[in-house]
Parts: sequence; C-alpha cells; structure tokens
Amino acid sequence: MSSGSSGAKPVGQAAVSAASDSYSGRCSSTPGVGARVEQAPRYTLGLLQTPCSAAEGAGASSSAGARLDGSCRGSLAGGRVTRSGGMEPPLPGRGESYFGDKSSCAENASVVNFTSSSSARGLNSTCIGKTPLSSTRSVCRSHTPLMGYSVTSSSAVSAHTIASVIVAVIEGRGLARGEVGMASIDLKNPEVVLSQFADNTTYAKVITKLKILTPLEIIMSNTACDAGNTTKLFSLITEHFKNVTFTTVQRKYFNETKGLEYIEQLCASEFSTIFMEVQSKYYCLAAVAALLKYVEFIQNSVYAPKSLKVHFQGSEKTAMIDSSSAQNLELVTNNRDSRNGHTLFGVLNYTKTPGGSRRLRSNILEPLVDTETINTRLDCVQELLQDEELFFGLQAVISKFLDTEQLLSVLVQIPKQDTVKTAESKITNLIYLKHTVELVEPLKAALRNCSTPLLKAYYSSLEDSRFGIILEKITTVINDDTRYTKGCLNMRTQKCYAVKPNVNEFLDIARRTYTEIVDDIAGLITQLAEKYNLPMRTSFSSARGFFIQMNADCSMLPNGQLPSEFTKVTKMKNTYNFTSADLIKMNERCQESLREIYHMTYLIVCKLLNEIYEYIHCLYKLADIVSMLDMLLSFAHACTLSDYVRPEFTDTLAIKQGWHPILEKIAVEKPVSNNTYLTEGSSFIIITGPNMSGKSTYLKQIALCQIMAQIGSYVPAEYCSFRIAEQIFTRIGMDDDIETNASTFMKEMKEITYIVQNANDKSLIIIDELGRGTSTEEGIGICYAACEYLLNLKAFTLFATHFLELCHIDALYPNVENYHFEVQHVRSSAGNKEKIAYTYKLSKGYTEEKNYGLKAAEVSSLPPSIILDAKEMTNHIARQILHRQKSTPETMKQRAVYHLAMRLVQTARNSRLDPDSLRIYLKGLKKKYEANCPAPERSDKHQ
Repeated sequence: MSSGSSGAKPVGQAAVSAASDSYSGRCSSTPGVGARVEQAPRYTLGLLQTPCSAAEGAGASSSAGARLDGSCRGSLAGGRVTRSGGMEPPLPGRGESYFGDKSSCAENASVVNFTSSSSARGLNSTCIGKTPLSSTRSVCRSHTPLMGYSVTSSSAVSAHTIASVIVAVIEGRGLARGEVGMASIDLKNPEVVLSQFADNTTYAKVITKLKILTPLEIIMSNTACDAGNTTKLFSLITEHFKNVTFTTVQRKYFNETKGLEYIEQLCASEFSTIFMEVQSKYYCLAAVAALLKYVEFIQNSVYAPKSLKVHFQGSEKTAMIDSSSAQNLELVTNNRDSRNGHTLFGVLNYTKTPGGSRRLRSNILEPLVDTETINTRLDCVQELLQDEELFFGLQAVISKFLDTEQLLSVLVQIPKQDTVKTAESKITNLIYLKHTVELVEPLKAALRNCSTPLLKAYYSSLEDSRFGIILEKITTVINDDTRYTKGCLNMRTQKCYAVKPNVNEFLDIARRTYTEIVDDIAGLITQLAEKYNLPMRTSFSSARGFFIQMNADCSMLPNGQLPSEFTKVTKMKNTYNFTSADLIKMNERCQESLREIYHMTYLIVCKLLNEIYEYIHCLYKLADIVSMLDMLLSFAHACTLSDYVRPEFTDTLAIKQGWHPILEKIAVEKPVSNNTYLTEGSSFIIITGPNMSGKSTYLKQIALCQIMAQIGSYVPAEYCSFRIAEQIFTRIGMDDDIETNASTFMKEMKEITYIVQNANDKSLIIIDELGRGTSTEEGIGICYAACEYLLNLKAFTLFATHFLELCHIDALYPNVENYHFEVQHVRSSAGNKEKIAYTYKLSKGYTEEKNYGLKAAEVSSLPPSIILDAKEMTNHIARQILHRQKSTPETMKQRAVYHLAMRLVQTARNSRLDPDSLRIYLKGLKKKYEANCPAPERSDKHQ
C-alpha cells in the first residue's frame, strides 16, 4: 500500500517536459536512471467486464475540463470562439501542432459569425433551424467532437443506422434556378462527396440523394428561407426531413472560390484529379465551402492538410430509385417494423465490418449502370463461390478489421483543445492503427492466388510500401504485443503499456505506480473476503472503476445484510455489487496515475503520428478494398444459402423461374417461382387477377431482382438476363388504397405524375392498382391515358390492374402483352359453395375471374333475384365493350408483323447461335408469324 502511494510523488510536471526529449532516444538499450523492467499488474484480467467502447476507461470519468499541459497544444486550431461569434487569434508562444503546419488553418482565424442579426430576424416559423452559434436548436442534437470517438469493433455492423452525415445544399438563382450543388461529409469517414445537377420543379433528385445520405443535419443559405420568400427547394426539403436538424448560414459562406481553396488545401494527393472535375462546377464548390467551415466550427477541430478524400459523384453513374420506390420495395427498411431485417438489405447483409455494411446499403439504394463494372464484381463473386479456400481465408481476415474509415477520420482531425479524453482517444486509435496495418499481410496472403482482375488489382494495391513503413515506425515505439482487445479493462491495460519500456523513464515510473495500486486493490479485496469470510472478487466497469462483486444468498450474510463498511450496494438476483471507502480512495489514486500515464503516452504518440502522417493516406485505399471485399463476400455468402444464379446483361429482361428474395427468407416453404419476359417488342405487360393472387408480390420481385443484378449480386432464379435500368419507379397499391377518398386519390396522382415527368426509355416502371381512389369510369380513363403515355416511352413497364377493360389495349399497341395469375375453384365438401384456391402462377392472357364482386355477393345474404339481375346487366355491358374493342384482321396482321420484326432485330443483336441452330430458330419464327396472321392471309399464301 505504502509503496504505491510513495511511488506517485516523483511523477510530476518534470515528467511532462522530459517525455518529449526522451522520445528521440527510444531505441536506446540503456535504461534510464532508476528504471527497471516494468511488469503488468499481478491480477487476472478475466474479471467481470462491462461491454463498452474502447475509448471509455477510468480516465473517462475525470473532469471534462481537465486540460493537458500546453506543451503539446498547437496554434493550428487558429483560436477559440468568442461570445460575439468571432474567433480569437491564437495565443502567442504555443508550441507547434503535432499534425502539420499552421498555415493550413489560416482560414480559421477569420470571423465565423455565420448569421447576421438582420438575417436572423428574417427567419420565420418555416425556417426551423437556428444559427450555428446558437445554443439551442428546434431539433436538439448534440455534436460530440469526433476526437472523443473510438473506432467501433467489427461486431458493431449496425452502426450504419446512426446518422452522422452533414450536407450543404445550394441552388442557383434567376436563370440558374434548378441547378443544385450539394456537398456532404460523414463525421465518421473523412470523405467529402460533391454533386451538381439540374433538377426539375419536383426536385426529385435532391430529395432522393438526401434520403440515401440520411443526414444528421442539413445546411442551407439563409436567403432560402427569408420571410415571405421561402424557396420551393427549402420547403420541400423541410417537408421530407422533419426529424433532421436544419441550419441556415449567410449566403456569403457559400463561396465557390473558397470551396476550391479548401479542396486544394485538404484533398489528399491520391485524389487530386478532382480539380479537373469540379473547377467549373460552381454550386458544389460553394456548398463545400460552407460545409467545411461549419464542420470545423461544430467539431472544434480542423482537418489536417492533404488529408481528405474528395470525389465528385455524378448522377449518371448510378441508377435512380426515388425514396417512395425504396420504401415500397422495402430495400433497407421494413414497412411494418423498422427494426425487422426482412428487407433486401437484410437478405444480402452478411458483412463483417461497418464499412462493408455501409457500402452494401449505398449500393442497394444507388445501383450501378455500367455493365463492365457490374460484370467485374460478378466475376469476383463467381471466383469466391468456386474457391472455398479463398472464400473462407478472406472472410477470416476481413472479420478482424475495425471501422477503417472512422479510424481515418479521427486520425486526420486536429483537436483545437487537448483534454484527457482527447489523449486517451488518440492512444486508442494508434493501437487500432497498428491492429489495422498488421492485417495487411494476412489480407495479401489470402488474395495471393486469386485470378479475377479486380482481386488481382486489390492484391497489387496492398503491396504499397507505405503500409510497411507505418508498421515499422509504430513498432519502434509501441510494444509488439499491444493490440486491440475486447473489454474496457483489457483495452485500458493495452493503452497503459502501449509504449515500450525505456522510451521515457518517467512513464515507466508512472506505470509501475499504477501496477502497484492495482495490485493493492486486489490485495485489499482479498483481505476483506478473508475478514468477513465471504466469496468476494474484484470486478471492473468503466463507470465505477474497480469494485467488489459477490454471488451469495442472503442466508450467508449476518442478519441478511452486508457489513456496514460497504457502500453503494446494488443487487441483481443473488449478485451483489458494492465498494468501500478505502476502495474509493484507491480508485481515485488509480485514476490520477492513469491520467499521468495517458498524458505522457499522448505526447509520445503525437510525435509518432507526426512522423507517420505523410504515409497515412494509403489507408483510404485499404478502407475501400476492405469494404468492397466485405460486400462481395456477403453476396457470395447469400448465394450459398439459396440457389441464386449469375445474371447476364442484354437488351432483354428475361427471368426463368424467379422468386421473391425477401419472401424466401420469411416463408417456411420456397415461394412459387414465375417467368418474366420483356423486350423492345413486348415492353408493356398488363397483369390481372383476383385480390391476393400474387400480383403485388410478383411486381416487387421483378424490381428486387433488377436491383440485385445491378449491384453485382447473383439473383434468385434458374436463369436471368437484364437490361440496365437507369431509373426504377414503383407505384405499389397499399391496403388503404381500396378506400375511396380524396387523399388517396391525390397520392396516386402525385406518384404517377412523378413517374411521367422523370421516366425515359431506359426506365423500369412498376405500377400496381392505379385509379382505385376514384370512380370506375375515371379510374379506367386515367389508367388508359397513363398506359398510352408510357407505351410511347418504350420503357419496360409492368402494370397490374383490376380494370379488365385495359386488357384490350393490346389491339391498338402490339408491344402490349396480357398475363394473369391463375386461380382454381374448389367446391367445399360441406355444401355446394365454391371457394378460390390461389396457385400464384403467372399465365399468358388476361384473367377469366372477371366478376369478383358478384362472387362475393353470392356468398353473402343478398336475395337471389338481385344477384341474377346484377349478372345479366354485367354480361350485357361486357358484350358491348367487347364488340367495340374486337380486333380486326388488319390489326392482327400488323401485330404479327411487328412482333416478327422485333424478334429479328433482337436476334441480330444478341444471337450466339451457330448457323444450323439459327436456321431452325428462324423457321420457328416464320411458323409463329403464320399462326398469328388472320385466316385470309394464310389462304393467300397457298395460292
């Protein structure tokens, strides 16, 4: 006990200044004065440990205001925020920052009074955001400085659901209205994404991109919500993102010149080609200027020079899926229960890292449109499926990676204030960096014998010499056996003993003191257990520090209570947790010793990071490789659990015996499979059938299979071929749509208007139950007009309806095909009533189940005379409609010629048949054409 307390005395402020000097002699084999080889605490680490982030430790409970010594504080932060909203200039005489030169942050010395008083007064109730310098916001969110974060372990794959993205949006004015610039940055990932595009009056692209980003906060110019002059874009964004914090800043901060300067200053050299892409894209440059200024302000830290990944994301590189379609298809969120994993993301997500999970989610919401890139991914998945050793070897290595992108994010930020929490976090992240770089060689070994071009390219990228340089520099200072471990006590021990012995003699003394205190704690608890003859053991949690735990029945305690010496007693079942006055004091001494250790270790770590910083950008490449491999492994894993096939890409959408991937995961038995065939000559399919026959499920299945193919996954089918879809639109009828009311009808009109305004000949359009929110006559008229418009677009369209009158549109348009879901009529054994048995099988032609309402009336208690009259009237009206829509021989011939021409064009484009097989196929086409032509035409042929 006494040795622990006396040992703490020499460790004072002298140690702080000496830590920096002794770092230069870290390789010396001669120990310092009074130094001896240190030993880890003599207690077992298999104590009860509370799961917590590795950044939490005993030091986390110390006062938030406890500052580290100023010797490591740099002037790079550029000053602090004053009450007036400006920035105080940096104090003179401070030392250099450990992460670069002062010039990189000269911008931060300027005033950051984001909103003027006049603009603040002009904000009306529509503008729900406050100024960035305001102490309150209407949507309260705490911006924890990222320097306090710790990289999550690979088990925390669900971390992608926590919003951490900040987005700046700016729109052109006057003639440039509709031209939108966006810039976003993930606080857990040092990557800036720029976008600029022209949008229409619905601002569909803006809303879709924001939905994909799931922002924590959206920044816009204060002129967008001036009183009485709120822009349409601002109104739409606030309407769609009611739970997101909005912040407005003065328009002057949306400055394209400053934006370009920021990019030149902060963009890593590996991504310098971005200058050529964005130098004339003024609106995204303006957005990034406001974004980075604001992020530096709220984070209370700045990004180091040449540290960020910056790239421009054009909308033409990915397919557009609007937010309503993503919701209809349940791509990433289940409509019944948001916590439920029955989504396309849930079906495919077998990722092992947070980065892989984020990439998968992003790809599902924005599928690729480049066939070559998709096939490159499919080649990798195929190799993983064929080579078990490669699959399991890669999976074993990938599962050990932490969140590499978040690690990068904390490494490239420079805190404006140095606190105990900052120090602890920086030490933790150096350990994570060591852990990450050590995995490069095993990853290379797993990829060594791969054969596909993408995997070979990844292997070559991992041969970057910078990985070896970083690891070599780390291992000169950090112990070889220091590594990431689970459990907050284990991780605390790793941080304490991270730096090698003899690097700093005062650090060695502080660590011996800490060891002795911990051993004294264990000894104290052993003495107490012997004193009271109770089964006490030492336990630890980040909140309480060391405490006593005991499993005992009340009968073992005198009078059923613990001795009065023990305080802060909690009980759960037969487990007691408690402490004592002596133990509390020893915990305080332990915390004080820990702060000394973290402080001196921090100074050494800062200098080490400063040395390796110039090599750290290779981690961007590593993060990209790990997340992509993780996603491809996930695709391969999903294939092993079901009979998926590799898709092909042609000008045809052809699926043989495909099934619904999400339904397969839910259902006990495999879902019924169906065929799908769409070509330029048969681009519009009308689907009919009774309620619950499978129409909506089938429509969703087609869209989900299309998305799976375009992200590089295998597809649930026996065979499949797809035409690349640049947009995927869905209008899926819900149960509520059956009710005829104005709000439902208006919702339908908004959805179909959006589709009509944005679709083109490369779209996949899925419409279910349009026009049910109004009268039958109006519903048929609206459906007919919408069908004719979409037919002229030549987009691939599947249109499910209960209006059988629409089926006769095939007489006017030869590219229309009718299909229906079969049902069977089963007579009950108890009586003469019939009931419908659903087969869920799709067949050619339209349904014969025409009078669903009459069949429902038959099983009700309506008088037979009413039902008979209703049947007669229905048959009479149907005969009149059929007579008017009956095809003439001339239209039948035109239809046959059209289909023959389309098949010939398709054969010329895609045929891989040898001459003999091609001759047989063409003869078959001729016979089919003759069969489809009217009888007079066939008689002419024989003359």
